[in-house]
Amino acid sequence: MATICKKTVKLNSGYEMPMLGLGTFRASNDDGYKAILHALKIGYRHLDTATMYENEKEVGQAIKDSGIPREEIFLTTKLNNRDHRHPAKALDESLERLGVDYVDLYLMHWPVPLKDHGTEVIPRDADGYRDTDFEWSHVKTWELMQELPKTGKVRSIGVSNYDTVLYDELLNAPTTKITPAVNQVELHPYLPEFKLVEISREKGIVLTAYCPLGAAEVPVIQDEDVVRLAEKYNVTPAQVVLSWDIQRGVVAIPKSATPSRLESNLKTINLAPEDLELVSNLYKKQHFRRCRFDWRIKMHHDDDDWYDGNPPPKK
Repeated sequence: MATICKKTVKLNSGYEMPMLGLGTFRASNDDGYKAILHALKIGYRHLDTATMYENEKEVGQAIKDSGIPREEIFLTTKLNNRDHRHPAKALDESLERLGVDYVDLYLMHWPVPLKDHGTEVIPRDADGYRDTDFEWSHVKTWELMQELPKTGKVRSIGVSNYDTVLYDELLNAPTTKITPAVNQVELHPYLPEFKLVEISREKGIVLTAYCPLGAAEVPVIQDEDVVRLAEKYNVTPAQVVLSWDIQRGVVAIPKSATPSRLESNLKTINLAPEDLELVSNLYKKQHFRRCRFDWRIKMHHDDDDWYDGNPPPKK
């Protein structure tokens, strides 16, 4: 029987992070606010947002209206690509939109700085491509982010969309004094990231899975083996996949605006070892990464042994 997941993981910063949370990408306007508020009322205590999502105000309002003490909610937001040169200023702007004094976790959303055009959330060049700032680097950004915990405005800092090559670049840099507490990446049974999971564990970095249920193009929860396991355990396919994450030590932040799915996604089970292995091997049917964009620099180095160029990178 599935039960509400109350598991937490201790970060290298010393703070505890709930292992199941709510991803809020595309949860904006009144519908997004209502979904987030409902999630808090039914037991979610981990919310994930970002400047790029343009919904920090809705997230903050839901926290305020929930009546739940701020200290009981683990709140994550992210540094936008255009703000890599001034993360302290960007954090202050996020806090103002959220209406809170601090966030529990502040992530570098992507390890790719973009030129700041002033108004665009994702600055683009004349050809419509992401306007990469080649004169800056993620290592320089991290050097600045390391000053943020001292301000009391953020408890832990981390990264997102890092692979093992980027780990090496960052952790071997002479300016790096703090190891990221978290690395948030796309991770699901069709993209299990075995190497990244192992190396993250060795380095004391907690992995958080976004898109943990796959994507509309390739929905993991419709996989016949996942459906069969759901029937075996009398749970939903999503609960099977989320349980697989938790048992691997990976934090999961599924997103939904449907009340019934919000409720079921908060519950997990214990998969038998053979079933855990079955889910871990689903990638052999189909290896898939949804979030692949043209940053004009090399990304996703760990995909080199399987990526065939399809689907094409998105602008």
